[in-house]
Amino acid sequence: MPDQSIPQTRTSPEAAEEPTSAGGRGVSRRALLGTAGATGLVLGAAGGAVGYAAAPAPATPLSSVGSERAMFHGKHQPGITEGLQARGHLVAFDLAAGAGRKEAAALLRRWSTTAERLMAGEAAPHDDTDVARDAGPSALTITFGFGHGFFGRTGLEKQRPSALDPLPDFSSDQLDKARSDGDLWVQIGANDALVAFHALRAIQKDAGGAARLRWQMNGFNRTPGATAHPMTARNLMGQLDGTRNPKPTDSDFDQRIFVPASGEPAWMANGSYAVVRRIRMLLDDWEKLSVAAQEAVIGRRKSNGAPLSGGDETTPMDLEKADAKGQYVVPLNAHARITRPDKNGGAAMLRRPFSYHDGFEADGTPDAGLLFVCWQADPLRGFVPVQRKLDRGDALSQFIRHEASALFAVPGGAAKGEYVGQRLLEG
Repeated sequence: MPDQSIPQTRTSPEAAEEPTSAGGRGVSRRALLGTAGATGLVLGAAGGAVGYAAAPAPATPLSSVGSERAMFHGKHQPGITEGLQARGHLVAFDLAAGAGRKEAAALLRRWSTTAERLMAGEAAPHDDTDVARDAGPSALTITFGFGHGFFGRTGLEKQRPSALDPLPDFSSDQLDKARSDGDLWVQIGANDALVAFHALRAIQKDAGGAARLRWQMNGFNRTPGATAHPMTARNLMGQLDGTRNPKPTDSDFDQRIFVPASGEPAWMANGSYAVVRRIRMLLDDWEKLSVAAQEAVIGRRKSNGAPLSGGDETTPMDLEKADAKGQYVVPLNAHARITRPDKNGGAAMLRRPFSYHDGFEADGTPDAGLLFVCWQADPLRGFVPVQRKLDRGDALSQFIRHEASALFAVPGGAAKGEYVGQRLLEG
């Protein structure tokens, strides 16, 4: 779990429209936004109060959380640079037997149409379940990617990027193959659990006979507005998780996270590569440690994320600082020391994880941890070198277990009138 923080940007609501939605509804979900987007004031990542004008009767204005909207069309797909969302679903599909390029193109066209409508706060294009009828977009994002096997099944092997080669084995891996990999990947995130489930159900129904579910993982984060001010998220170990994440304001952010417009293959222009890992946290063992011992494992204060060398969360870590006995105050095997980009040849990735809890084992051990999702322009220069170094001596390793793994090529955003992956499937 590299020591990098997630940018806390939030999407702003747009002016409302009032179409009659599919399925015969009198008022669409989007219409419920009223005029909040036209005159409202959203306090961004602070999740604070929102001023809004009254919506035309009979609609009622939504709260700030409900009215937030991410855009489907754009240079990049949604769900990469947006702030952490309260609820998430990660889903992988395999193309059905006999399904090929034609069926895959039709499926991505259906999925893109559904994603565009749901992210706008509208009903699904057909057979809407009404699960999210009373809610707005709630910052919903839906992101699509292709796994290694997709290209062989569609006859597009020559278009498979070299960056999509399988990840190497790591000594800490205890991978469940049934919950790893997949031909197609969908990431769903929202700040409302019903909105997220509604999108999950619509995507699953749209798959029809073209693809079958391979695995699904459900996650969560803190709800926006639950803290007094914006802050780095905490994981289930209680640590601030991700203090040194690249930020969109960094001069080299795009270079590190996105494939350049002139990159190869051409269909991946402005896209990114997502590494997905299900990381079990051995919480019973972790919670037996004193706070001081936990801080030594991480290399940062549990209370505020400050490095053990002093300062606050954003203070650069002094790796050479020693105590009165001549010992490094940040241990040599501390997680935060090992994952620093300047100690990994500049390797960096944008982390955008969800926590998960899937119940308890028979002995009461919690099946809980992190759905680790990281984004980079090339996983061989982002994720792999950092994970190799962690594999060789990270103090955190004895308290976590990597149980599932996948790598997906996520193409750039769809232009208006396009579907995601069209440049690959119709190129």
